[in-house]
Amino acid sequence: MANKYFITGIGTGIGKTVVSAILTEKLKADYWKPIQSGDLEQSDSLTVESLISNQKTKIHPETYRLNHPLSPHLSAKLDGVEIELNQFHLPKTDNSLIVEGAGGLLVPLNDKELILDLIKHLNLEVIVVSQNYLGSINHTLLTINTLQQHNIAIKGIIFNGEANSESESYILNYTQINHLGNIQALKSLDKINIIEAGKSLNL
Repeated sequence: MANKYFITGIGTGIGKTVVSAILTEKLKADYWKPIQSGDLEQSDSLTVESLISNQKTKIHPETYRLNHPLSPHLSAKLDGVEIELNQFHLPKTDNSLIVEGAGGLLVPLNDKELILDLIKHLNLEVIVVSQNYLGSINHTLLTINTLQQHNIAIKGIIFNGEANSESESYILNYTQINHLGNIQALKSLDKINIIEAGKSLNL
């Protein structure tokens, strides 16, 4: 059965791309990053592609490739374009699909729409990536609450990086969402470790 998931995080820089690579490899899924903002020569699509071992995965091209490592709405403005929701279409594939967002839910795409609106437009189930740091309980609960308020289906949560059993237990007890697993900091970012990390996830 082909599953399609949107990967969102509780903020920027919490490991969505590595988690997306692990999920893509584990499910032998296709991968799509709708918006790449900056780092076009070392894009998230290229990173995921470099970490995949299976022969089934296809990396689908971004809808928007923006030149500045800024919020998508500002990067687009500097590039002289406007991001429009009606330009986003799920890649045609019979395979499972991992879709990686940009930053968190309330990252702006244009003057009126957010990543949240993109998720609703694509009508995908969401996997939340959290990371333990001071304030992460608040950020995680806000993310999950926002998804629930907008009636967006949540597949579950993955904790990425150093474990914190107290924080994780609180989040799971409070939200009652599925715990899909923990990904410890990888000793090195390579294909073997990506495969090994996937073995601990419940998908």
